[in-house]
Amino acid sequence: MRSRRFGAGLVLAVAGCLAAACGGNGGSGGEGTAASGGTDTAAKAVVGVDYPRSDTDFWNSYIQYVPKFAGELGVDLKTTNSQNDVAKLAANVQTQIGQGVKAVVMAPQDTAAVAPTLQQLEGKKIPAVLVDTRPDTGNAFMVVRADNRAYGEKACKFLGEKLQGKGKVVMLEGDLASINGRDRTEAFNDCMKQNYPGITVFGEATKWDGAVAAQKLSTRLTANPDIKGVYMQSSFALAGTLQVLKQRDLLVAPDDPKHVFVVSNDGIPQELKDIAAGNIDATVSQPADLYAKWALSYAQAAAEGKTFQPGKTDHDSTIIEVRPGLLEDQLSAPLVTADGGTYGDISSVKHDDKSLWGNNLS
Repeated sequence: MRSRRFGAGLVLAVAGCLAAACGGNGGSGGEGTAASGGTDTAAKAVVGVDYPRSDTDFWNSYIQYVPKFAGELGVDLKTTNSQNDVAKLAANVQTQIGQGVKAVVMAPQDTAAVAPTLQQLEGKKIPAVLVDTRPDTGNAFMVVRADNRAYGEKACKFLGEKLQGKGKVVMLEGDLASINGRDRTEAFNDCMKQNYPGITVFGEATKWDGAVAAQKLSTRLTANPDIKGVYMQSSFALAGTLQVLKQRDLLVAPDDPKHVFVVSNDGIPQELKDIAAGNIDATVSQPADLYAKWALSYAQAAAEGKTFQPGKTDHDSTIIEVRPGLLEDQLSAPLVTADGGTYGDISSVKHDDKSLWGNNLS
């Protein structure tokens, strides 16, 4: 196995220990030594951050966390917003290159079309850190992401257990042009086929569009009024899903026979409130705070010339090599439920757990 190198830094013997880059936050896995003068260089380095969009609660939360952690790490920022447009992302990165950034953090929503931008950065020896999504092709210094296949599996096992292996569910898919949408969709379908063959899954493509998701859910419920579960792959569909269920008199307490079990992905504050109220039943908490923290930490480490290898980290995650030269730090993303119970072999945390970022966002 080999790791991507930028600059003349040292290879860390154990992955994930960003002690020098993260205010001394060392871990039990051991720590690497920064190159001489590395910390001073990183403190002065400018990091470009492109926000992918600002039309969802999750990404707005991420946008709040970025300057917070930049301040803690001593990172100077140049920020842009590509608004879910890969052409705008490319233009934004070009602007940041002109501003002299030493690393770029981005979260491309189209994981195939971002390849030329990554190639440009690599040619200029500017390390790229990707958040939430992994590029279909091309290199990056690090991908900071949770295991999105696990998202689909957790949603599957929660619904499978709640429905006792029988019935019909709707999956409101994300954009299949995104690795996230593909991973969540494939894992949910594979898990259902293997573990709950008595459940019929209706997949509905939405391209992360809440209005499209609501319309398709409504149409599917008209054709199949006995649907008892909904898996929405992101909180983008939350408001529309609840509105559709309310219009059909299905937004009822979990112990009501008419209740439709709903699982989301993100862990935003509103989802946690809706779990407490009995409007939805579960979510997978995608770590908006840790995405910001570790993306900036890796960008700072790249500016210092550090490199990393696959293995356990000191922050409850694992770095894997997804293909030669591309590493991914897979952060923890727990299933969140009303009771904190175990579903199949998946344990969950209660919606009011103080460790959840959605309960700590000011």
